[in-house]
Amino acid sequence: MSFHTHEHNHAHAHSTNTHILRVSLAVIAGFMLVEAAAGWLSGSLALLSDAGHMFSDAASLALALFAFKWAEKAANSQKSYGYQRVEILAAALNGLTLVVMAAWIVVEAVIRAFQPVPVAGGAMLAVAVLGLLVNLFVAWYMLRGEKDNLNMRGAFLHVVGDLLGSVAAVAAGLLIQFYGWNWADLAASAAVALLIGKSGWGVLSGSLHILMEGTPKGTDLVKIAEDIQKINGILGVHDLHAWTITSKKHAMSCHIIVRGDLTVAQAATLTQQVQATVQTHGIGHITVQTEPADTGTTCCQACEQPTHEGEHPHNGNPE
Repeated sequence: MSFHTHEHNHAHAHSTNTHILRVSLAVIAGFMLVEAAAGWLSGSLALLSDAGHMFSDAASLALALFAFKWAEKAANSQKSYGYQRVEILAAALNGLTLVVMAAWIVVEAVIRAFQPVPVAGGAMLAVAVLGLLVNLFVAWYMLRGEKDNLNMRGAFLHVVGDLLGSVAAVAAGLLIQFYGWNWADLAASAAVALLIGKSGWGVLSGSLHILMEGTPKGTDLVKIAEDIQKINGILGVHDLHAWTITSKKHAMSCHIIVRGDLTVAQAATLTQQVQATVQTHGIGHITVQTEPADTGTTCCQACEQPTHEGEHPHNGNPE
């Protein structure tokens, strides 16, 4: 029995991502302490919730940074794909913390609606403006990283959520300072909570889809099966599965049915054609197993082919 490992060199991208995360973490963690103290002294829930979200930002950035470093570990016989799934686990945890944070803000806002707390609008406004500038810088800086990396996306959305929190805190501070509308603090907090919760759920559901070995987004298995069967010499295809290893790394396996009298070289040629066809669909790692038509597989291959959601496979002879 043998195994093989797959080394994908993303050293440059990971190096850029980790540097961005280090700088962002230092800036966010530093200002978090300032905002938490200001929120406590001014009595502003908007500032406290924003500081709490900044804490989750710092934790998410640290987690994302750890995930990138851990994912660089080499593959081995026990982890043949390496540790790249750690990035997805980190993204899932970040998404979950966003959802929990949103729920906490909503609960706290409801409590304060019935038990109002005086808010120092001037202090709140000053710190909120400073927080807005900090978050604008960090969000801009993080745009230099990989935009389609789920781990980076989770960390970035934490920062964007905090940016929205700062905007809401500034707006609430202005309304309190000039109109005395203390309810604006609660309204701003609730609005930000909804935005944070929505973003968090998007990251969490995307991560869980990958962890559940779901078909990569945008991949049509029915179309792939049809394209494979168009290759001359292939009688059918079954057991076709596609999944995501980590962000931007997709894999697929399938069984193809060929004539029983093919030589090993001829079967290998068909396998290479299948791999080339599947690669046009954005899948980089493809494992193909050939089966001779006289094994009895052809009679059941149709029932195992992928179908679009809501459709049912039908029996029939392969093209």
